[in-house]
Amino acid sequence: MKKVFTCCTLAILLSVLGTPAPASDVFKEQRWAAQIRDGLLTGEVRTLAANGREFLAIYTPVPGYKIRGGVVLLHGMGAHPDWPDVISPLRRELPESGWATLSLQLPVLPNDARPEEYLALFPEASARIDAGIKQLQQLGIKNIVIVGHSLGAAMAAHFLAEKPQGYVALRAFVGIGMSSWPGAAADAPAALAKITLPVLDLYGSQDLTGVLGSAKARARAAREANNRDYRQVKIPGADHFFRGLDSTLVKRVASWLTRTAPGVQLR
Repeated sequence: MKKVFTCCTLAILLSVLGTPAPASDVFKEQRWAAQIRDGLLTGEVRTLAANGREFLAIYTPVPGYKIRGGVVLLHGMGAHPDWPDVISPLRRELPESGWATLSLQLPVLPNDARPEEYLALFPEASARIDAGIKQLQQLGIKNIVIVGHSLGAAMAAHFLAEKPQGYVALRAFVGIGMSSWPGAAADAPAALAKITLPVLDLYGSQDLTGVLGSAKARARAAREANNRDYRQVKIPGADHFFRGLDSTLVKRVASWLTRTAPGVQLR
């Protein structure tokens, strides 16, 4: 059964942040990396490094010679860069609309880890996001955006709110299934209040309680940031994983990116 990142599980944030930060489960990452390498049909496996540690990414180029830009793609809790829900459809299909994708393996914990323990992995996630941005730049891609789902969206929002080195290279952010955990590093409204990039806040009408319940707070935070390029879209009938609505998800993301961060370059 998949784990979901719910607001009630994060009540002990302060005590978690007061303990030494756990490292990602390297053996779990290695198992998934082996499985992905053996079964990958679309895209290219890349090995990146952050904070002295290697991690897997999947680069899926744009067919043809014209490219709109590149997407740093971030999965949800306990998942991997070719996760079948949300991530794999975006990874494989956005290139058809001119957007190359670089799907990153974010830090993960053992299966028995509590969801709130993931909060201590946010700094490690930020380092990997920065490495992903640099990888796209090294590939000659200039128009770069971030697309994150669930915990990946929270990690992306935190990265953007902190405005580290790689921030200046980014053009837009798509957060899919963002939630709210007051006082936490993963608090989407608090992060959105600091983000001035164009933002697409995308979620489903049947999404998780934490996502639905914080929708107004997220929109209010964007207004406080005076972000005129913030747009919130609720997809009728969609759950947190957009099951059965992959094509709708991809079309929504691709069309918004193309309008918001236009730019075509020759490879």
